[in-house]
Amino acid sequence: MSSFKTSCPSCSAMNRVPQDKVTDSATCGKCKASLFDGAPIEGTDNNLDPILFSDKPVVIDFWAPWCKPCVGFAPVFKEVAKQRKGTVRFVKIDTEANQSLAGEYQIRSIPTIMVFKNGQRVDMLSGALSKTQFNGWLDKALNK
Repeated sequence: MSSFKTSCPSCSAMNRVPQDKVTDSATCGKCKASLFDGAPIEGTDNNLDPILFSDKPVVIDFWAPWCKPCVGFAPVFKEVAKQRKGTVRFVKIDTEANQSLAGEYQIRSIPTIMVFKNGQRVDMLSGALSKTQFNGWLDKALNK
């Protein structure tokens, strides 16, 4: 059985998750918080594919710690993730730490936001948005 490691969005503890459990309500072994809903998940080479092909739409924020618009957009992304808990999964991919993913998804500017359904990209945008703008764009993207 194949598995991957992911950090808990609540306490940052590392958890090993079997790939066939991504669609379940996986919880952190340390704090018992949900690993995949309610807060952005740290996306990596090891965990992105199982998350993309899970049962819920996935929103990815490609960002970098040195990018001021990315850092400014982070609270908006986190708040919308919390509001949409249980219906959409939110993932943050640090393009500096995960350069192969940035290359695979042809990230040319950051922040870049992508929406996936059943592993297929349905929409993307580049640039930081306000919460109202982000929610409006996300509603349209999720209805595609």
